[in-house]
Amino acid sequence: MYTQCPECLSVFSVDARALAQAHGFVMCGHCGAGFDCIATLADQLPPEPFDELPAHEPGVEPPQLEAAVYRPKPKTEPAEEPTPSRDDFADLVVTPRFARDKRIDRPRRWPWMLACLLLLLGLLAQLGWALRDTLIADPTIGPLLQSTCNALQCKLPPVRDVSKLRLLARDVQTHPTVAGALLISATVRNDATFIQPWPVVDIRLSDGNGKTIAMRRLNPYEYLDDVDVLRRGLAPGASTALVFEVEDPGHQAVAFDMEFE
Repeated sequence: MYTQCPECLSVFSVDARALAQAHGFVMCGHCGAGFDCIATLADQLPPEPFDELPAHEPGVEPPQLEAAVYRPKPKTEPAEEPTPSRDDFADLVVTPRFARDKRIDRPRRWPWMLACLLLLLGLLAQLGWALRDTLIADPTIGPLLQSTCNALQCKLPPVRDVSKLRLLARDVQTHPTVAGALLISATVRNDATFIQPWPVVDIRLSDGNGKTIAMRRLNPYEYLDDVDVLRRGLAPGASTALVFEVEDPGHQAVAFDMEFE
């Protein structure tokens, strides 16, 4: 709020505290004249240029205030209550204090609990994916996972465990139709309780001193022509005969060895 000295026309900024100290009577800080600051009190300054603030004409009746911000409650004397009888106590139902108290609004916790649950499920899914080979190969958990996946019409990722592959029989002979080639046959059984992908086969030919003179590494698609058989893998407990065609290293090759990867 603003007011103006009627003597020197200096304009000052005043607040409610300054007005209340002397009921609107103030001293000019420029010329020292005393004046009633309420006479020219204004909320905002008029547009420049201006010489004097408009003066308020004294009202005949004081203004009536309507916008009340606080009103004290009237004091009431406690009324005398009748003394309860014995029958009144018989019909009295005691209400617990927590039911009488006003309901307290508490922050909703379910979004945080749901977020924590989703994070936990995501962590378990990552852990299960990292240990998928171990879980699928487990004799107890593996069949359960396979049954669940069959019900959901999904396919478990293949698990490779070459230690469960057994070489039952093997044989090598000269290729009957291809000159300078050998025909190697082997019978393999999957002793695992789960389907295994077809292994990578390493064939080593050695001489009489056990020295390797030739080696061939065959991927499944190199020794299997049937795409469906290659896709299905080697079933648990199943035996199969594999045939390999390799180049004949000569008469020095008197023994061979076969390993799976």
